[in-house]
Amino acid sequence: MSDIKITIVDREGVRHEVDAPTDMNMNIMELVRAYELAPEGTIGICGGMAMCASCQCYILNDVVLPEKNPDEDAMLWEAFNVKDNSRLGCQIHITPEIEGLELELAPDM
Repeated sequence: MSDIKITIVDREGVRHEVDAPTDMNMNIMELVRAYELAPEGTIGICGGMAMCASCQCYILNDVVLPEKNPDEDAMLWEAFNVKDNSRLGCQIHITPEIEGLELELAPDM
């Protein structure tokens, strides 16, 4: 098993450094759910289909992420609390390349 470290700031402002497995085909939204860093029913409402923005997060450092796909771009266009560094957690897959990623969960709508 190959884990990387990711730092997640929850909606109360608490920082969590978590181990994220790179061998389970998980994304950031699923990681937040696995560590219970957001109240149940407030993140990943659409199941990770880029259709609700409940997993919106703000990228806090310069880790290189894959480009936004058209579905993610369209959902962020319609979402609330969007910033220049907004991404959908369900669209960021956990790979060795994102080691050290720091992000903050966007406010619950």
